[in-house]
Amino acid sequence: MTRLSSNPQPGVHVATIAHEGLIWDAYLDFEDHRHPSAGYRGRLRFEPPPGSEAQDATETTWIIIEDSYEEAVAKARSFDDRQLQALLRSTLPDPE
Repeated sequence: MTRLSSNPQPGVHVATIAHEGLIWDAYLDFEDHRHPSAGYRGRLRFEPPPGSEAQDATETTWIIIEDSYEEAVAKARSFDDRQLQALLRSTLPDPE
């Protein structure tokens, strides 16, 4: 699990989902440098609504590895809401 600051970061918007009463935006962020053998590596970043004090932005590890930028974006956009909600849940702290 990686917790992020509340400062927005550039990325490709791939979806908007609902989770626990909040609307989250999902973005695909790419690794800063390309690995010749790994192609394009990306992770999903989840941003809660602006002004939400209940949650901070969070992100997955590098889960998308494709040969081209277009294939990586297509892979990220292929996740349905249920899959994105599960990925979001996996990045959030366990409820106490």
